[in-house]
Amino acid sequence: MKAYIYDDLPGDQRLPHDSGTPISPSELLSLGVLYHHIPSLTDVDRLASERGYKNRDEITVSPEAMGEIYETKVRSFFDEHLHEDEEIRYVKDGKGYFDVRDKNEKWVRIFLEKNDLIILPAGIYHRFTTDDDNYIKALRLFKDEPKWTPLNRTEGLDENTYRKEYVSQFLAA
Repeated sequence: MKAYIYDDLPGDQRLPHDSGTPISPSELLSLGVLYHHIPSLTDVDRLASERGYKNRDEITVSPEAMGEIYETKVRSFFDEHLHEDEEIRYVKDGKGYFDVRDKNEKWVRIFLEKNDLIILPAGIYHRFTTDDDNYIKALRLFKDEPKWTPLNRTEGLDENTYRKEYVSQFLAA
């Protein structure tokens, strides 16, 4: 895992966009982002049990796996949004980036590769993209039935209950 401030320069979202300003694991934790490097599925199963994740599925994001919808889907993942549930991803193969907003509304880019697991809290603004290899296979974990309702950031979304709870817990001064 490597994390840093996103450079905000124009260009392909799948490129590193590394500003040269690193972000430490403790800084990620202060935003509610949990990271683990877990080399075995047995240990992923243990974490899932400890955190009450009862359901899972697997997704492969690539042109080969998704066909014609790949470009549209990757662009939609890159729209800034939040979820009303934790987002848990374990990378089984490939690479990608999760971007999350910091306390100053800057993007923090988190590079993930095989055996990396990330947990984003409910209510955090984020987005996702593959890297320029255009391939990632990930295990998605859920506490309950899978919900795929990204709430794209719009005026008024800051009033969402889950967003307010996130801000209160992690961003309030």
